[in-house]
Amino acid sequence: MGNHLSTLKEKYLIVVVGPTAVGKTDLCIQLAKHYKTVIISADSRQFYHEMTIGTAKPTLAEMQGIPHYFINSHHITQEYNAGAYEQEVLRLLDELFTQHSCVILTGGSGLYVRAVLEGMDEMPEVPTSIRESLIQQKQEQGLAHLLQKLQELDPAYYNQVDKANTQRIIRALEVSLATGQPYSSFRTKEPVDRPFQIIKIGLNRDRAELYARIDARVDGMLEAGLLEEVQQLLPYRNHNALQTVGYQELFSYLAGEYDWDEAVRLLKRNSRRYAKRQLTWFTKNSDFTWFHPQQREAILAFIDRELAS
Repeated sequence: MGNHLSTLKEKYLIVVVGPTAVGKTDLCIQLAKHYKTVIISADSRQFYHEMTIGTAKPTLAEMQGIPHYFINSHHITQEYNAGAYEQEVLRLLDELFTQHSCVILTGGSGLYVRAVLEGMDEMPEVPTSIRESLIQQKQEQGLAHLLQKLQELDPAYYNQVDKANTQRIIRALEVSLATGQPYSSFRTKEPVDRPFQIIKIGLNRDRAELYARIDARVDGMLEAGLLEEVQQLLPYRNHNALQTVGYQELFSYLAGEYDWDEAVRLLKRNSRRYAKRQLTWFTKNSDFTWFHPQQREAILAFIDRELAS
């Protein structure tokens, strides 16, 4: 089928999601080679130049000559969100679809994937001072304090938010505080129609296998110099992009909150929990078809059937 793409009447976005360390990068590069196309990253942490080791960015060698978009596209000091990402990706797809019948979108950030597939609600502008104040409160009084605040301001969103996702909790609070209206009241958008077809693929592995890969990846990151990367990011530790697993644990270690062994234990445990939350998010969207990353032939056959339908 790879050779008959030029005869396709429609344009196709092949979306590949899955938890951290499942093997999305390798598979997507194989798919991009097969369908002679390019890859758009939907990993909200890989956008940033300064966050490389802790986000498991593919290296140039790993990219194998396949163009990747939205990797190292922004600096940590730039404010960036899923709404802006949606607009930029749609503009990019307009361009890419003039040369390619299908394009691959891949990542583990459910919100960013959903922004491209379904559209984002219009969110009000929020003064940076509100976010900075919330991040400071989180550091001084803990996440439970922010959750309590969210429960008061927006009980509806409190009931559905992932209680461990600092970024989402801060986002909801800053919108509620800036506008005086619950964050959930802005989240009303009906899914939009896109001018392309969407093929949705989820990747998963047996939990023990996935967790072993996550532990090995964390060891690899530490060997590659994750601590040095985190030390260089200390001046930015209050930026929203860094309220995330892989960075928070080492900031706390550098602040003397616990010793090295405990930092490594938490890094692995929190990475496993992050993967679990990613899977929960993606399996809620039940229209993904799930595969093991090594089922390459089955995945190609599935895509070809979708392209032919």
